[in-house]
Amino acid sequence: MDVRGRTGVLLCLLAVTIPAGAAGCGSTRSGRASESSAEAERSEEEDQKKEESGELAKNREILSQIEAKKREEDAELKAHKTEAAAEAKAKKREQKAAAEAKKKAAETSKKELEAKANAKKRQEAAQAEAKRKQEASQRANTVKRKAQSRREQTSPITIRQ
Repeated sequence: MDVRGRTGVLLCLLAVTIPAGAAGCGSTRSGRASESSAEAERSEEEDQKKEESGELAKNREILSQIEAKKREEDAELKAHKTEAAAEAKAKKREQKAAAEAKKKAAETSKKELEAKANAKKRQEAAQAEAKRKQEASQRANTVKRKAQSRREQTSPITIRQ
């Protein structure tokens, strides 16, 4: 073969082997590149998962705080309602006790007035009885004196000393 034929064959061989060699070397490089890109992708996915789980944890914490605040508000509302009901009940009891006391005072006052009236009646009755007795006594005394004075006037014997 002549030089030109050899150079043509060499060129062909080179043309076939260089890309094949480059493909072999390139595949190692592209294999490494694909491995590192896969690793970077996995790392990115892990970072994203960590970020998402962090967000989820943060959201759960916020939700927990909101629920705790809601429970606290509900408890406060319930406490206020209970307190208001207790105050209303106490006020009602106080009003009832005041009404009972007023009623009892009125009954006591009425009984006292009745007792005073009865005492006055008894006193008046006793005074009237005493007056009757006194009048009866005076009449009896008057009758006795009249009877004695009649006896003295009608008596024929008078003793003089």
